[in-house]
Amino acid sequence: MTAELARGQNHTLPQTRLEIRVSAGTPVVAGATLGDENGTVRGTEWIAHPASPQLPGLEVSKQAAAGHRLAVDLDALPPSVHRVTVLLALPTGTGGPARFGAVAAPFVAVTGLDGGEIATFTLTGLDTESAVTALELYRRQGAWKVRAVGQGYAGGLGALLADQGLPGAADLARSIQDAVTRAMARSVAPPPPPPRTPDTGRGGPGTGPVPAQGGHRPAAQPSEPLTEPVTPSSATPPDGTINYAHPRRQISAPPPPPPTAPPAEPGRPAQPVAGDATGWSMDERLYNQIWGMFEDLARTAAAYRSAVDFAESRMEQELDRTLSDPRSRIGGAGDRARAEARARHDELTARAREALDRDLAQLAAESDVVEPALPAAFARWDNPVWHAYRVPMETPMALRIGDLHLPEKSELNIPLLVRLPLERGLWIDSGRTSSDAAALLDSDRLRGLAMEGAVLLAARLLAVYPADDFSVHVIDPAGTAAGALAPLVRSGALATPPASGAAGVSSVLARLTRRVDLVQMAVRARAADSLPPDVDPGEQLLIVNDFPHGFDDRAVTQLRYLADEGPSAGVHLMMVADREDAAGYGPVLDPLWRSLLRITPVPDDHLADPWVGHAWTYEPPRIPQGSRVLEQVLAQVAAARRPRR
Repeated sequence: MTAELARGQNHTLPQTRLEIRVSAGTPVVAGATLGDENGTVRGTEWIAHPASPQLPGLEVSKQAAAGHRLAVDLDALPPSVHRVTVLLALPTGTGGPARFGAVAAPFVAVTGLDGGEIATFTLTGLDTESAVTALELYRRQGAWKVRAVGQGYAGGLGALLADQGLPGAADLARSIQDAVTRAMARSVAPPPPPPRTPDTGRGGPGTGPVPAQGGHRPAAQPSEPLTEPVTPSSATPPDGTINYAHPRRQISAPPPPPPTAPPAEPGRPAQPVAGDATGWSMDERLYNQIWGMFEDLARTAAAYRSAVDFAESRMEQELDRTLSDPRSRIGGAGDRARAEARARHDELTARAREALDRDLAQLAAESDVVEPALPAAFARWDNPVWHAYRVPMETPMALRIGDLHLPEKSELNIPLLVRLPLERGLWIDSGRTSSDAAALLDSDRLRGLAMEGAVLLAARLLAVYPADDFSVHVIDPAGTAAGALAPLVRSGALATPPASGAAGVSSVLARLTRRVDLVQMAVRARAADSLPPDVDPGEQLLIVNDFPHGFDDRAVTQLRYLADEGPSAGVHLMMVADREDAAGYGPVLDPLWRSLLRITPVPDDHLADPWVGHAWTYEPPRIPQGSRVLEQVLAQVAAARRPRR
């Protein structure tokens, strides 16, 4: 039976391998400190936090998230540790809420490896606090217990760490927040969960706990918050209809239940079905299903890696005990003990691999069913849906910008989907990375591939928007991208010819900056229909090649303005540049770099998932060799635009 704790209450822990699950109404930083028998944290090496997420017997998330799963193995803690304290803090410098009183009360659950809850605690009563001590696990008379603490700190993470007696607490808090900011800059943001419905189908991404051993998605936790834009807005019109932020729909009935698979044969897993997540349309179901697969693969791999790490740690401890016992040096006792430790290690690893292979096989089967069913906006370029392409009448909810995979099964690709309209621009890094693929190419080839990738993404955006609802502008100061831009130029899909030279850079930036200013003024005045006739009301994409070449200080300032203010006014940014080249401007461009999602023209493992922070290999989109699908799609886009010009 689950113990629902109030502040100050404790509960005995029946097992020592645990998960601590955190659900919050906003992204939070999760960490933990270790304490000795007096509760003293002996130094920074006794703190697990996003910049240093692993300690013996303890692992926390690498970044801020609305949901966390902290892995705890009490038997693997150092013998001098008698207390584990779980900390939560609001990230700074991200534009989010500054106090816990402004968000839903965080919910913390201590669970076993089977997902069963042992104790829960809702951190109510917080107001101005921006950091809080949530729980503590402590050893008493040889047994471990959990206590609900709920002590908040208005002074933030620095004040919390200082209260634990840590010297240099403010500096440590600053370094933790900096690590969180960097992780958020490279993280793929998760979508909001879909609305919960009584059906038993999958609830979409992030809707429930996943067993540590990698089971399939169970039911949603009632404590998990619902957020825009998939859920209904809080303002309901008088006529009773529900206004959805995206897609813009007027719906008053609940979504129909998703399709269900035929009954499985006894002893066999159920056959996957495309669109088995909840949603108001098939596209929304597929979108939620893909994010559910993404989360499943992240947690399945995390469970496997955790199990292997535990097996390694346990074997090392057993070997240490064996070597420290003088009796093991007599006869063959030591050899037998080492052989037994190795056998137990191999057994644990084999069981973990068996569970991993089972879950990977299920996910691969699901991918095989889902991939052919995807609409054009979600599909790869080799999907036959592109050969039946027609200019759409409505904007889709998301766009595929590449694939992601993990080393446990590199052939299992998860589509990387971003919501539309783009709330976050893209930085296609044309410089060298640590990947093997980048090491085999020279700098000119990397820059060429980066610009070709930008053209493919721009073509996708043009293709998935209705005619004249999306325009692309290009800044190519030195004219080096003429070859890559040829498909857009030949088809006539570009709004204007690529701008070159200092004058071209200045003209395009001035025009788009003016558009942002006018749209913002019109929105503030509630006079959106009063825009001048020369202002295109459709979404705009600006592709900047070889930044910062051709940019003076004024142009850099305008570019930063477009990155900050443009998305809210329908102007989006796609940078094609080498980060090291752009570093010449110093810290002035750091906010720009952090605000954009970095992708690469070759496979590279730089992106992190929002659940456990794995390093995922990003695969950029590619046109099949010899295919003319890009030219055919752009020709239809250009033909649909011409009559309206």
